Formats: sequence, C-alpha cells, structure tokens
Amino acid sequence: MNERTPRTPSRRKVLRSTAAAAGTGIGITAAQSAAASTPATTPVAPAAPDTAAAARRLGATMAGVPFEGRSTVRVGLIGLGNRGNAMIGLYLALPWVRVVAVCDPVREKAERATAKVVAAGQPAPAVYTNGEEDYENLCARTDVDFVHVATPWDSHYAIARAAMLNGKHVGVECPVAMRLEELWSLVDLSEQTRRHCMQLENCCYGRNEMRVLRMAHAGRFGDLLHGAGAYNHDLRALMFSPTYYEGPWRRLWHTRLRGDLYPNHGFGPVANYMDVNRGDRVVSISSFGTPALGLAEYRKEHMPAGDPSWKETYIESDRTISVVQTAKGRVIRLEHDVSTPHPYSRINSLGGTRGVFEDYPARIYLEPDHKDDQWGDFSAYAAEYDHWLWKEHANPPGGHGGMDYIMVYRLMQCLQLGLPPDFDVYDAATWTAPVPLSHASIKAKGAPQEIPDFTRGEWSKARSGVDSAKPA
Repeated sequence: MNERTPRTPSRRKVLRSTAAAAGTGIGITAAQSAAASTPATTPVAPAAPDTAAAARRLGATMAGVPFEGRSTVRVGLIGLGNRGNAMIGLYLALPWVRVVAVCDPVREKAERATAKVVAAGQPAPAVYTNGEEDYENLCARTDVDFVHVATPWDSHYAIARAAMLNGKHVGVECPVAMRLEELWSLVDLSEQTRRHCMQLENCCYGRNEMRVLRMAHAGRFGDLLHGAGAYNHDLRALMFSPTYYEGPWRRLWHTRLRGDLYPNHGFGPVANYMDVNRGDRVVSISSFGTPALGLAEYRKEHMPAGDPSWKETYIESDRTISVVQTAKGRVIRLEHDVSTPHPYSRINSLGGTRGVFEDYPARIYLEPDHKDDQWGDFSAYAAEYDHWLWKEHANPPGGHGGMDYIMVYRLMQCLQLGLPPDFDVYDAATWTAPVPLSHASIKAKGAPQEIPDFTRGEWSKARSGVDSAKPA
C-alpha cells in the first residue's frame, strides 16, 4: 500500500479558485473576516442560505470517494485540552496508527500528550506550541495523513481549511464551523483538494444508535415518519469553571447566538436512520427559543462580584426546539439546552408505520412484537441487531461508553484499507447547518429557513454510511 500522501491540487491553485468564488459567499469574504474579529459580546449574524451555490461546483463530488490505502496511518492532533487529550490514547491503541505531531499553544498540554505517545512505545511526536496559529506548521508537514481538530469552535473552520489546503484529510470535533458561508467553503475545499473533511460525530457510533440504524434499514419500523435528537446537558458549572475549559470560549458563544449551538450529537444519528444525503435530504428548519435566563441566574448564585463573567450579556435561548423537514416529508425534532438543571438526554427517537423507539431510558414498541400500548425491552433486539463493530469490540476502551473508540477505530480502518469514510463533508455541513439557521429562524419568530443541498443533487443516490459492511 502507498505510504506517501497522494498528489493534490496545489495550495496556490486552490486559493486562486476559492478567491474567485469569494463574491458568491463560498470563499473567504470580507464580511466573514470581519465576523471572525467581532467582539465576543456582539451577536454574529449568520449568512442567508445561498440556493444558487448548487450550480457552482468547483470540483467533483466527494460522495463515496475512498481514502488512499496505506499500511500505516500518520496522525497529527491539534488541540490537547479535555477532548484532545482524551482521544490520544484511542489512536495509540491501534497498532497501524502513529501519532507523529501534536499542537497546542499551552506547552504543558503538549508535553502531557508527548508523554502519552512515548509511553505507548512510539517515537516522540513533533510538538507545535508557538502561538495560536502554529497549527499551520503541523498541517504543512509531509508525514501527516490525517489531522484531528479538537480546539475551541471559533478555530474549527480555519484549521480544517489549512489541513485540506496542505493535502491532509481532516476530522473536526463538533460543530465543524459556525457560519453558513464557512460550511460551503469546506464543501468546496474538500471537492477541490480531494481531501475528506469529516465531522467527528461519536454519537453515530453509540451502541443503541447503531442498533436502531440497522433495525431501520431492516424495515422493522416500517416507513419512517419522524425522529428526534438533542443535546440536553447541564453544563452550567463547567462553563463557569476557571479550569475545565481553556478560558471562557464556550460560555461566550451564549453572548453571540440565540439558536442551537450544538445540534450534531442529536442530528447525526437521526439523519443516518433516515438516510439523509443518501436517498433523502433535509430542506428546512423552523426554530423557537425560550428566554435566556439560566446562565445569568447561575452566575448570580455562584460567581463573586468582580468576576469577568459579570460583563457578559447572555442571549442564547435556554432551550431551543427546532423542527426539520425532509424532502420525503419526514420530520426531525432537535433540542438544545445546556443552561438549566435537568438529567442528560440526547432523546434519540425514531418512529415509523410499524412502531417507535425512544432512548433515555431505551424502550421500544413494534408491531407485531408488542401490544396493549406497553413498552417492550429494547435489549431483546441486541443480539440480532448489534453492528459488527460492536460485536468485534464488545468492551471498547475510552470514554462515552466506548463510542469514541469505535469511531476512531472505524475511521482509521477506512484510511488504512482505502475505503470511503462512513460520513463526509456533506454530512458535516448538514449536521452543523442548524447552528446559524436556527439563530436566523428564532430571530424571524420561527419562520422556516432553507437548508442548502450541500451535495448538489447527489443526495438522491443511495450509498453506504455508518451501517457499513464488514471489510473482508
């Protein structure tokens, strides 16, 4: 297998063609640059959907395009805080993966990551700690195949862009970008550079999610009608913690946008159930938000006078509820709430003409298996519908119940064997589009916002995804 990075369009060529599209809302525009420097307390207005963008493909589709096979996958990690540090061990657990470079402006975090790599028996990685933009130098290396981005949201787009322009495949923690024009730009760059840009959506690899996916594809729910997903997770203490995040970056997004800041964990799995971008597509979103009271109330009770947070004005709705419509008429409900007290839930629901599944706790009702309106035991379906990945890795290491490891294992397997990734830049853009569009809808009192067809028509073609066949 080929160990070398394949030939890609030159950085200068891609920059020229991207710049040529700047006036269309796809490239790096002056308005986008201004938005990137907007003070944290100033709301950021999202771009309007650009329905004409579908006619401006600058490269062939990346749907179904395989990776280049290689015997060893060489990884660079950018961002070594809570998430990045937790992911290193998962890459090190795979014998065909080498962590060759790490990057974080906080030197202590890079040193901690380096110690993990060395303790695993690998050579010490190259270290990049020279400021906020040293990731450019990591991306420019010739011995990196895949870049993992686990930095604050503000920087996701810029780093993913740099990785692709330097010929690297890139995976980005949620969300992949924060503005609609950035999503279009990532789609264009992926097509131009022939590099994959993926949302690292671990919840798509949750054991229950993969069981429900296989059951949906087996027709157990009949014709699919509706689904729901959420990120309802009380993060108040963490967002005000002086040590958990590197600075207040996550809390500051609550001063900028009113909509769903983190739709991916709920949206991704339901989109997979419904084969979104693989036979159906989402076409519109209508969003509604409550008043923003939770963070200010928490601050009043827990933060001392003079704390910098007292200068912040929160506008993010404590709970957002969005309704997404698909081309086939299906309905997806999305929720987001990190500012009020409640138990954790991603909802994770799917319903069709033969029954319904609901999670948290997991329960199911299917005809003809169940009757008398009584929930059935979902575990009864485990043996038949467990995905082959979970059968091979019944007790995976790592966090979030093992889904992180399953995601990394599968992605690295696709890179090694030269397979198409289970999801791609079109899924990343689709699953993240509710960030700017829910904000726009709430500002417009719930008026529907068009969700662009990032696939430019490829969505109507059936193709594989997370419900993948086991490689030979």
